[in-house]
Amino acid sequence: MPAESLLIFASLYASHTHHFTPEGLIISAISGAIIGDNIGYIIGYQVGYRLLEKHGHKVGLHNDRLILGRYLFRRFGGVGVLLGRFIAFLRILIAILAGASRMPWPTFTLYNALGGVLWGACYVLIPYELGSQIDSFTGPVGIGLATVMLTLLVGSFLFLRHHEQTLVKKALADEEQREARKKKHRHH
Repeated sequence: MPAESLLIFASLYASHTHHFTPEGLIISAISGAIIGDNIGYIIGYQVGYRLLEKHGHKVGLHNDRLILGRYLFRRFGGVGVLLGRFIAFLRILIAILAGASRMPWPTFTLYNALGGVLWGACYVLIPYELGSQIDSFTGPVGIGLATVMLTLLVGSFLFLRHHEQTLVKKALADEEQREARKKKHRHH
């Protein structure tokens, strides 16, 4: 299961059964996020971007997404590491790109930790609170709230989907400009 789905499921389960504590889930989510991305950073630093170019397509990291990740990393640096945590395909890619791009480890660690804390807390606390309150919403109010939540989820998905393509276009244009500048610089 994707990490978000697992955290949402575990949080909803905990809110009804109390077999897990939200604090324990948050600590687990944050620890896994920070440790996992530090491993990704090391892999990126040691093996680099070429491995992603060669084998990334096997795990859904086709060339457009690699270019998008590299573009966002160059453009936003540490903030990209932090925000990349909240974008599914970037979460996988951003730590490796940070390492491959030789981002200073202390800077990466700071933004990675901030992103991991925000991500873990959001993906645990929001579903936990909603799950613990769900029984109080019955009848027309419950149906209305469920409809609003479903609309927000679908809208969010569509919004992110739309902007992914826009960002990919910007990234491809940026990549073309960088390549043209490199060629021009080599000829001089």
